[in-house]
Amino acid sequence: EAVVQGQVTRAGEPVGNAYVRLLDRTGEFTAEVPTSATGHFRFFAGPGEWTLRTLAPKAEPVDKSVTAATGVVAEVAIAI
Repeated sequence: EAVVQGQVTRAGEPVGNAYVRLLDRTGEFTAEVPTSATGHFRFFAGPGEWTLRTLAPKAEPVDKSVTAATGVVAEVAIAI
């Protein structure tokens, strides 16, 4: 498994009431997690190309591409 993790922020402040979705190469929904109070999230995924879609109140959805590799932690910063 590969680890994809990161933090969601707005104007430099953590966003604790957001959801981050993990979408595969074809855009299919794979998983969703809420962000913690500090804006952090984590997925355990297979290696390959993924899209993180962040949904938060009063913000447009934000998509961010990430490459996951076995044995590597992919750190992603998402600003909304």
